[in-house]
Amino acid sequence: MASSSPVATAAAPLSAASPAPRRSSKLLIALVIVVGIAAAGAAAYVFIPRLTGGAPATTEAAKAPTPEKPIFVMLDPLTVNLQSEGRSRFLQIGMALKVRDEQTKAHIVEFMPELRSRLLVLLSNRPPESLVTPEDKARLAEEIRKALNAPLAAEMPELGIASVSFNTFVVQ
Repeated sequence: MASSSPVATAAAPLSAASPAPRRSSKLLIALVIVVGIAAAGAAAYVFIPRLTGGAPATTEAAKAPTPEKPIFVMLDPLTVNLQSEGRSRFLQIGMALKVRDEQTKAHIVEFMPELRSRLLVLLSNRPPESLVTPEDKARLAEEIRKALNAPLAAEMPELGIASVSFNTFVVQ
């Protein structure tokens, strides 16, 4: 009887150990399937856009250019007489010029008295009715841009003013 108990004890761990490898192998198979699906998804994400002519989203985001910081030159507000019948009317206007580079900004600062004179001549004696609608103001901004872009000296090119933005616009 003593000899059967060691066999029974030895047999018990063997029978308990045999189901464990089956669970372990099922778990291992499930893990391999999950990893395989994840790898296939990652491969599809990377390679399918290239096959269809596009690029993966991460590459597009890396190539996206960052916009350049705009360069503005603020002009002191101007007050000019407007052409009106019978009573005095005025335009008070403040603006900012968007320029393409620092050299243009330096030229504008250097030639500011001449630019202000050009503005006064351009703006004075306008009828107040020509400055009412948003379209009128957009047209005026383009006229100002063209007038100020003209070369400041015979040997100089155009200034390079990209746009004119109004920050004060009062007709009285």
